[in-house]
Amino acid sequence: MYKVNTYYYGNTESDNILIQMVDDHDMAVIEKEIEYIRELSLSDDFCLVAIKVDNWNDDLSPWKAPAVFGKDDFGGNADVTLSKVLEYINTEVFAGKNQADINLYIGGYSLSGLFALWAAYQTDVFKGVAAASPSVWFPGIEEYISQNDIKSSAVYLSLGDKESKTKNKIMAQVEDNIQRIYKILDTKVDANLEWNEGNHFKEPDLRTAKAFAWVLTRDIAG
Repeated sequence: MYKVNTYYYGNTESDNILIQMVDDHDMAVIEKEIEYIRELSLSDDFCLVAIKVDNWNDDLSPWKAPAVFGKDDFGGNADVTLSKVLEYINTEVFAGKNQADINLYIGGYSLSGLFALWAAYQTDVFKGVAAASPSVWFPGIEEYISQNDIKSSAVYLSLGDKESKTKNKIMAQVEDNIQRIYKILDTKVDANLEWNEGNHFKEPDLRTAKAFAWVLTRDIAG
């Protein structure tokens, strides 16, 4: 069995499992993110499983695409990453438990948020998606979402109000794209779009916590 590189936070006995793909930048602020989730959801009944990725651009991109900043192209290996995540879920999360009793959510920030959104089109294992400032500027993602059906019942999206203020023509499309994607999703599932102050690099821990807290409290309230 493939062993994913996992880190556990929160209540490890909880049946509310949050899956987040992370890199070193995320790990540096994840303890604060957990505090925010507790504060915003008014609950500590969750376990966040942080799964470390080796190559951000390759491991989280749904298909190959040329670099939009720097020199690193996107390798399009999200399908491989997701298969490893699902294997981990089946062998570790669901092991010895009734699958119906487990509430699984997937979320993340930036390209990890895009991966979470894309993953919900591949499998019905996730009840909700928490996509904070997702990289919906990624070439082809809007068309993909418009032509396919999501398998989760709830999606949270967010964006900073200055994220589209960039000289990079591809990344400058992020605001228009997320608004169109939200409109598509809002006709099919319980969807929410929240605007945050600042550019892409402001308070990623708080933004991700808001996303996870929304999907959690939605189900608690329901």
